[in-house]
Amino acid sequence: MKRVTALSAVALAGSLTFMAPGAARASEHETAPVGGPLMGQRGVVVAPGARPLPKAGASSFVVADADTGQVLAAKDPHGRYLPASTLKALTALTLIPKLDKDKIVKPSQEACNVEGSAVGLTPRRIYKVHDLLRALMMVSGNDAAVALAETNGGVAKTLADMNAEARRLQALDTVAKTPNGLDKPGQSSSAYDLALIARAGLANGDFREYVGTKTAKFPAPGGKHYEMANHNRLLGRYAGMIGVKNGWTSKAMGSFVGAARRDGHTIIVSVMRHESSFWDEVKDLLDWGFAARGQVAPVGTLVGPVPKAKPTKPVGGPATPAPVSTPEPLAAGRTGLDTGILVLVVGALGGAAWLMYGMRRRARAGRDAAPTPAAPGPD
Repeated sequence: MKRVTALSAVALAGSLTFMAPGAARASEHETAPVGGPLMGQRGVVVAPGARPLPKAGASSFVVADADTGQVLAAKDPHGRYLPASTLKALTALTLIPKLDKDKIVKPSQEACNVEGSAVGLTPRRIYKVHDLLRALMMVSGNDAAVALAETNGGVAKTLADMNAEARRLQALDTVAKTPNGLDKPGQSSSAYDLALIARAGLANGDFREYVGTKTAKFPAPGGKHYEMANHNRLLGRYAGMIGVKNGWTSKAMGSFVGAARRDGHTIIVSVMRHESSFWDEVKDLLDWGFAARGQVAPVGTLVGPVPKAKPTKPVGGPATPAPVSTPEPLAAGRTGLDTGILVLVVGALGGAAWLMYGMRRRARAGRDAAPTPAAPGPD
């Protein structure tokens, strides 16, 4: 197959193979879909000449080259679905930089009573943040997610932080309503967003450790420990599997986002709303991605995070953020000059007023008649 070096998604629009019907659509937040115009398709989109895609029962999927950010194939990539526990990847990515991994945590009774998959917390001060992050990503601990949110200042604050992180990553289909992915009205993500989140997570060493650990000891009361095993069935069974996160609820159905690395290259696969077991299909999509990488034209791009605003540094002073509402900073010395003139003007007006007041008092003191009303002045 001829190697493709550079082709834009726009140029391919007239010749791509659409394997399922679907009109193009833009994200609710953008005039064009994030990642390129072809990412707005509801059906399967892949470049012509590519080897046939494996059969996939997911309502949505993305196959991407994590190294270049190229989306190699997709189906309804921006379709919004319930993410189930794949949302925990965003929870971990948000909280890892914010929490001291050695901090000791005492979970609330509310955290310990959370429904669904759990690591089995008790309201005792025996857990480190490190333990809870392991439980979050290895055994999908819904209780661990709430305990971590409490440690971060509460569930409401953590959800605000998670949604801010999603916006920073340009994962605009993602709305977090729970820190653990349990279904809640208004909560959503997309296969495209899950790929973005996983790619950002893989750049963090702690994140990679948590998603790639097969087994680990977890604290129990009385100074004891028990062993927990990662729920990702591809760890140790698929060559090069790095891991990330799987999820399932009765409403969301099956979902998964993960990555594998072979011969120095990393492929990301995300699937959403799969009605049965997706593990074999994920393996087939990963195999397809490794074979297609560098050989087919990309149909989109995993975009980078929103760049942080650069602070300005006044001469001789500490760095301060640039004014948001001012397109260009004021010229150096302009503010000080204006302030000096204002002080001189105010001082002159005050002195003149005091002089007039003194003259009027002396004039009134030398007269026997009633004083003459003063001339009107500024309020």
